[in-house]
Amino acid sequence: MQSDFWPYLPTLQRLALALAIGLFVGMEREWRGKEAGLRTFGFGALLGCLGALLGPPYALTALGLLGILVILISVRAILFGRDLELTTSAALLVVGFAGVLAGLGHTLTPTAVAVVTAGLLAWKEPLAGFTGGLSVQELRSAILLAMLAFVIYPALPEEAVDPWGLISPRDSWATVILIAGLGFANYILLKVYGTRGVRVSGFLGGLVNSSIAVVELATLHRRAKHGLGNVVYQGVLLATAGTLVRNAVVFGLLAPRALVAAAASFALLFLPSVAFAVIGQRSDEEKSSDVPIELPSPFSITAALRFGLIFLAITVAGTVAERLLGDAGFYVASLIGGAVSSASTVATAAILTANGTLNPTVAGTGAVLATLTSIGINLTLAARVGADRRLTTRLALALGITVLLGAVGIGIDRLLASSL
Repeated sequence: MQSDFWPYLPTLQRLALALAIGLFVGMEREWRGKEAGLRTFGFGALLGCLGALLGPPYALTALGLLGILVILISVRAILFGRDLELTTSAALLVVGFAGVLAGLGHTLTPTAVAVVTAGLLAWKEPLAGFTGGLSVQELRSAILLAMLAFVIYPALPEEAVDPWGLISPRDSWATVILIAGLGFANYILLKVYGTRGVRVSGFLGGLVNSSIAVVELATLHRRAKHGLGNVVYQGVLLATAGTLVRNAVVFGLLAPRALVAAAASFALLFLPSVAFAVIGQRSDEEKSSDVPIELPSPFSITAALRFGLIFLAITVAGTVAERLLGDAGFYVASLIGGAVSSASTVATAAILTANGTLNPTVAGTGAVLATLTSIGINLTLAARVGADRRLTTRLALALGITVLLGAVGIGIDRLLASSL
């Protein structure tokens, strides 16, 4: 009978996958000298797989037996006066469930679970060190970001709430979450790697907020009695490069076609800013480059609401200007918006393109114009705060050429768009 046929090859494949999963996770536990190691995890995954192959009741029995094994491991640890192996026990249960999934014929899910489990076990020290280094404000920011994304966002209406179709709460809030999430992730990178020096801090600070990064760099230079001129020069240029990367990522995530339409402009802005930073490196000031910059956490309810209001204002202004004055109106709104927040302006252009309100080429040009305005604002901030004529002259030359090449990029992008 067909029901009596045993599919040998698929069964062996499922058993092999379960065994590989168990051994993969157990290898890390064995390396750390835990009570449950390579063989225990291999048997646990096989037990779950066999239970799934035999049927649901057996799968539940297998997981129950695995739970008893976890209890015995904990009791043994208590009797011998050792710490409870809670992490090992949890990993063993996860591997058992992964074995059940493998027995049911799943491949991607149990494999991904095994990789993530092994990663969490292997990265114990970095994760513990990172968590211990978080401030209360940073922890609250992470929780708040999750609330905005998973509690408030689903409750917002999807359609526009005004008669003119200008204000779409869910689209606006999604953009707030995206920018805030990128800013918070970049802040974490800055916290982890920013201690490597002004140059790294400048680039990562540009990913978070280029204006704040430039002010911090210029302040360091002024406090050092103009003794950090070269590294601050490089830091400001790399902060500009970081801003370009952030804006390109936002554009690419929200409106990939618009990013393609502005590819030459972004490339001709990014490359010279990095090139001038590399060319400007001098060995005689390397000893000063280990001074990090400090940025406040970029995420709070106030910052989120402020960004949301800015984004909403630029969206409404850009849409109205485009309807009344055409493309030129949107370009003017982009230039003005870039002076307030280039990230908001770029996100606005991307959302309008995604909604079909704006042509990708027009959106790309507007995003580049907003970025050019932001570069000009950063130069002004560096000049005023740093109060060093030589530094200002060097930055004006480098950023001036960068802006000029960005303008050339706009022309190239428009020529390419017209030829297609």
